[in-house]
Amino acid sequence: MAYDYIGLVNDINRRLNEVELTAANFDTAVGFYGAAKENINSSIRFINQEQFGWPFNHVEQDESLSVGEVRYAYPADAKTLDLNTFRIKRNATFNNNTRKLKNITYEEYLEKYVDMEYETSGSYNRIPSFVFRTPSQEYGVVPPPDNNYEIVYEYYRLPVDLVSATDVPTVPESFRHVIVDGAMYYAYLFRGNSQDASITYNKYIDGIKNMRTLYVNRYDIVRSTAIQTGGRSTTSKVF
Repeated sequence: MAYDYIGLVNDINRRLNEVELTAANFDTAVGFYGAAKENINSSIRFINQEQFGWPFNHVEQDESLSVGEVRYAYPADAKTLDLNTFRIKRNATFNNNTRKLKNITYEEYLEKYVDMEYETSGSYNRIPSFVFRTPSQEYGVVPPPDNNYEIVYEYYRLPVDLVSATDVPTVPESFRHVIVDGAMYYAYLFRGNSQDASITYNKYIDGIKNMRTLYVNRYDIVRSTAIQTGGRSTTSKVF
């Protein structure tokens, strides 16, 4: 079965011995089948809410800066931008090397650099060195750019609901069963089967914990917290 919206809904139908949907009747499905479609989206939403930064929601973004412009809007699907990843990309035309931008607070920007935003003569314009986050879902760079430099940064996106039969979740296919377990929990509640709902919910939560273990809880370096004595230094282990 294909890993897409209709395939996931039909996973529910097979588990409950219901007739499977087809591409012809998927969009108009109502009643239990309409609920099954919503259950899949509810399951995926819950997975995405359980961890702030799943790696499968990670995006690397390229944008061109505008000469003299300080502030830029977040991407429409951005949950949060990682300001520590901002860099100006190497460009032979503008004769600049790759430069990582230093993250400063909005307050520091207002105290030290805000006049650059209102000086329209271009006297401040040069390759940016700093990036800051505004309170209005924008990021800013200073000094204002003197060329259309390409900026690269990374962010975590807000996944959208599945709509069409062939829509594919951002959650990897290896965790298809987790999505379906979550949807089955909602399906059992829909049918008033609280006992099976409780059992399935526990499987669902265990599946999300396993996802977190595989994707998030990684510790490549363990540093010793022992106090140095007798001139001996602490060590670290790399696994």
